[in-house]
Amino acid sequence: MDKIKVLICDDQYLPRQLFTMIVNGSDKYTVVKELQTAYAAPDFCKNNEIDLVIMDIVMNDGSNGLDAAEQIKNINKDIKILIVTSMPESKYLERARKIGVDSFWYKEVEGEQLIEVIDKTVNGESVFPDSAPSVDIGWAKSSDLSSRELDVLRLMTKGLTDQEIAEELSLSYETVRTHVKRMTSKTGLTRVKLAIEARAHGIAIGD
Repeated sequence: MDKIKVLICDDQYLPRQLFTMIVNGSDKYTVVKELQTAYAAPDFCKNNEIDLVIMDIVMNDGSNGLDAAEQIKNINKDIKILIVTSMPESKYLERARKIGVDSFWYKEVEGEQLIEVIDKTVNGESVFPDSAPSVDIGWAKSSDLSSRELDVLRLMTKGLTDQEIAEELSLSYETVRTHVKRMTSKTGLTRVKLAIEARAHGIAIGD
């Protein structure tokens, strides 16, 4: 019986090696290729026989695993895609579902082992967490922030002013100011520190 062909795409060396070891440790799978950038994944899938792609999202060269996943699904919807990430950005879960990603797994969160998720994905199951993991941000947890506060925070991490955020989200300036004040109160962080911490911990990155 032919082994299931796997493509691994992650910009970090150690995770790539770990995924390869786990995949090749099973007699059902074989790693065909390791890629360090999401940019190359769609073309590789177009020109090679691949059954499963294990894909990170945020990569150092600016490529995005979800963008690549969407392109791969447009090339061949039968290729299974398992997104793996350490970034607790809730928008990633939403977009992954929308574009038809088969499964989603957080690297540092306890629960099902990667090989179990791979098995289920290949067998046609869709494995998704109920929500993004909650992480510390100042005095608070990321889950303490409302969805609208997170919308504001994503734009803060991009360096937008409160007026620009108001225009982007179709909110009043005062409403944005209220959201910012609530977040700084909850976390005990200044506006600038809040934006820096949110970006660093992957809480509010967005598309």
